[in-house]
Amino acid sequence: MKIAIASDHAGYEMKEQLKNYLLEKKFDIIDLGTNSNASVDYPDYAKKLGEKVTKGEADFGIGICGTGIGMSIAVNKVKGVRGALCLYPSMAEYARKHNDANVLVLAGRLMGIDLAIWTVVKFLSTEFEGGRHKRRVDKIDEIK
Repeated sequence: MKIAIASDHAGYEMKEQLKNYLLEKKFDIIDLGTNSNASVDYPDYAKKLGEKVTKGEADFGIGICGTGIGMSIAVNKVKGVRGALCLYPSMAEYARKHNDANVLVLAGRLMGIDLAIWTVVKFLSTEFEGGRHKRRVDKIDEIK
């Protein structure tokens, strides 16, 4: 499975830790930056992340900023992205099961690395249920 991962400066440390964890678990990782704690603008990284996923260059995306809010708003501007800010594994489970989320957004300043890893694992291991949820996701995709 190929995972694109991106962060701003506030999510940099978590991005690096998650990247290392995922590499150890044999995931194929596309690191879109940032590459330091120096201040950057999260919309730039959210756009790159969303485009990697919607172009099919990555199966899923993981975006990280301080609260997750800015990255979530920005990544969802990319047509075809269903990005979900998830602070707990149960949120990630339902984002996948019911919303077919293709980008997980995390809060680098609000979550510890263990909670972030558990949330990522749940997101990546949960399948979309389809059925009545497919109808709803299709309606989301129709919104302009």
